[in-house]
Amino acid sequence: MLISQTAMSEIPPSSTRSKKVIESFAPQLISEFESLGLKLGDSIFIRIFKQEAELEIWVENDDNSFILFKTYPICTFGFGGLGPKLAEGDGKAPEGFYYVKANQMNPYSSYHLSFNLGYPNVYDRVHNRTGSALMVHGDCLSVGCYAMTDNKIEEIYTIANSALNNGQVFFRVHAFPFHMSKENMQKHKDSPWYNFWKNLKQGYDYFANHNNTPPNVKVKSMKYQFN
Repeated sequence: MLISQTAMSEIPPSSTRSKKVIESFAPQLISEFESLGLKLGDSIFIRIFKQEAELEIWVENDDNSFILFKTYPICTFGFGGLGPKLAEGDGKAPEGFYYVKANQMNPYSSYHLSFNLGYPNVYDRVHNRTGSALMVHGDCLSVGCYAMTDNKIEEIYTIANSALNNGQVFFRVHAFPFHMSKENMQKHKDSPWYNFWKNLKQGYDYFANHNNTPPNVKVKSMKYQFN
């Protein structure tokens, strides 16, 4: 799936809760961004690592590459462990390459605040994977979403909302089973998901090999392709 960043942007929905959160978090985040030569509202990119239970926010700088802003601990990602989500109710969180647009932000979430990952994406659908409403959200509870503490999702939501509100058409979320080093791949060489993870690693490596620039992602012959 390839989405153009030049498309017309939309404004994220808002609620009394989200407005209050953004008003509370924005001043400190503005200061933290400025200390790195960035501005709150700059375009973002998110990476998720299950095994390490980490969510990274990267922010685009003046040379169109991305720098790591902060790493947040993930409370839980359900009960299904490593490997991609396959079916509704399997307890697994998605692994793969996703896009979040303004209309996927949920300031009314039952889990404090959330955004929808867009699962199933094109790859998931061609592999007949099922499931819906797979989120990054608060409340520190999950049966297949990536759950954060309320305090962490408030900060993440403020950053994401600011980027979308400032004209970013979508932000990418790349969800991996673990940091995809050669050593980690070797440790998991006997996994039934090894070939799938090799495909994910191509996208992981693209980012590192292209000056911290996330790839455009499409699906061809039932595999992810990157450019």
